[in-house]
Amino acid sequence: MNYILFDDSLSEHLLPLTYTRPSCELLVGIWRLREKWESRLGRSVSFITYRNYLAAKYPAHFTADNTYINGSLLVNDVLHDAVNNLGMQQALVKNGRVVAVRSTDNLERFEAGLLEAVGMQLLEWEAEPDWISYPEDIFHKNGREIARDFAAITANRQSAQVDDTNLLIGKENIFIEPGAILTACTINAKAGPVYIAADAEVMEGATIRGPFYLGEHSAVKMGAKIYGDTSIGPHCKVGGEITNSVMMGYSNKGHDGYMGNSVIGEWCNWGADTNNSNLKNNYEQVKLWDHVSGRFRNTGLQFAGLIMADHAKCGINTMFNTGTVVGVGANVFGAGFPRNFMPAFSWGGAQSLETFRFNKFCETAQKVMERRGLPLDDLEKSILEAIYNETSTQRSWEKTKSHE
Repeated sequence: MNYILFDDSLSEHLLPLTYTRPSCELLVGIWRLREKWESRLGRSVSFITYRNYLAAKYPAHFTADNTYINGSLLVNDVLHDAVNNLGMQQALVKNGRVVAVRSTDNLERFEAGLLEAVGMQLLEWEAEPDWISYPEDIFHKNGREIARDFAAITANRQSAQVDDTNLLIGKENIFIEPGAILTACTINAKAGPVYIAADAEVMEGATIRGPFYLGEHSAVKMGAKIYGDTSIGPHCKVGGEITNSVMMGYSNKGHDGYMGNSVIGEWCNWGADTNNSNLKNNYEQVKLWDHVSGRFRNTGLQFAGLIMADHAKCGINTMFNTGTVVGVGANVFGAGFPRNFMPAFSWGGAQSLETFRFNKFCETAQKVMERRGLPLDDLEKSILEAIYNETSTQRSWEKTKSHE
């Protein structure tokens, strides 16, 4: 059986994080959604993206027996069984949204009405799917997913040992892969598991509470304070204070400053002493910019911080207000609080905004990626240029000024 993870129109609510990736490539817990499915299914999957320019990087592979699964779903036992019990030409739906399909056809769109029109049998699922519907779901469900992934990854395995300069509390809930380096740090896993990947480093004086995940080749710097429900993906450097946040990978928060209830994409950088607010002064529920409706949407959460898409940067002492969304390739700097929605390829801050011209953006991105030994190749450039063009309507000032 061939498995394909698909995006549908509702996955657009995950923008700006999904401008650069399918929804199944979002990190929640220790694994990306795709990796959770691959672990359960015991095989690799392919992709159907809602954005055509991503298809070359994330291609689909079809056979005579295809099972399509909504890529925004977190897998669990009930869903896994329901997917594998689908008969040919059957679709599992929940309140009109397609959960999974099994078909001989090479499908590209996944609206229930379209599937029914071509003879698909629609089955209403009685269970409640576990969706990643909006960006805030990533940090909101992250602690639980760390615990689930931890159990799967560490089953019947033995953690590597560390020297006695470290203080490990709840040692049975701490798993350290070979090659990781820990020196004179404190890890408390009483409230949830802690997973340290291969070749990661936790420097002296760092204090960590679980649930927590540190990815391969990432580092927690000296004196950092990291609270639970936090995931730091591969090739990141983090310092200062962090709580209930997810960094997808290849991003840096290397200095003091506070990050809370936030999601940070890849290739992002926080300037020294940057902070984000995660709680409004009046304790009201936080609103976040929604790219589909073009307006702010109530999250229903009292704590929600910053959503920062890939390749975004911010300068020293940047202050992000509660519920701020920063688009792909934005470069934020200057005194005062920038607006709560910074469109893709913005240049500036509270005082004024210009457009970060694409050729100049690429010069910066190439330097950043080369530091990690990766190229900004033609495929990546084509994806980013497509985003640059698509998001031009978000940059209302673009007709009058631009940063060259």
